[in-house]
Amino acid sequence: MALKPEPTAPFHSVQYALRVLESVSKHGNGVTDAQISRETGLPTGHLASLLLTLRREGYVEQVSDGAYVIGASLLLLGSGAARRQALEDRLQLTLSELRDSVGAAVYLSRYVDGEVSVTQVADGPLTPAVNEWVDFRSSAHASAVGKCLLAQLDHDGRRDHISRHRTVRLTSRTITDEKILFSQLDAQSATVPVLDLQEYAVGTVCAAVPLTAGSAAGCLALSLPIEDAHRLRSAAETLSRRAAPVLLSLAL
Repeated sequence: MALKPEPTAPFHSVQYALRVLESVSKHGNGVTDAQISRETGLPTGHLASLLLTLRREGYVEQVSDGAYVIGASLLLLGSGAARRQALEDRLQLTLSELRDSVGAAVYLSRYVDGEVSVTQVADGPLTPAVNEWVDFRSSAHASAVGKCLLAQLDHDGRRDHISRHRTVRLTSRTITDEKILFSQLDAQSATVPVLDLQEYAVGTVCAAVPLTAGSAAGCLALSLPIEDAHRLRSAAETLSRRAAPVLLSLAL
């Protein structure tokens, strides 16, 4: 499936992060922030915030003389099975931290081979995951995850998906009219979370933000019980702000 041309989104800073990591990786004995700024072309003000994030996530470390070296998280990302396991572990830790920050179950999903795939979930006793009463692969039109992924596809990609997974009614709020659904997807901004207000399941609200890494559409999502619906928008905004570390892990 073809992806729509990628819009400007709050996650574009990951491109700068990769440039910073390339700079740090070239200097085995450490490199100063001034040198990183010269090599990457990033202004020092933006660079300081970015280095703070990379330090917090363990991708770089600051040694005693103030120079920066590659961190443990980056060293773990080797190759083959070891790299895949390290990446999965890192992502799970990040998702768990997000779960605790937003006070909701958090999901990482991708659109793979024409299907919605929820690849990782971070939930807990106080933040239960949504009950998958209808297979997520068959309910993209009704879920925040599915709509967020479909919004990243072009028209032909969406048509292909809907031809295989009909827009059946799951609740009284489910959008079943394809024209209305496609119109909403076209109007969806990449900077605004996609919402599901009891469209997939009665008693549950959800939000999702796009994560596009390489050629695959992806998203980060959360779910809340209806009694916590008043927290949905603020939780979604927090999720959006903290999505960059997840995208960085995917890009690596």
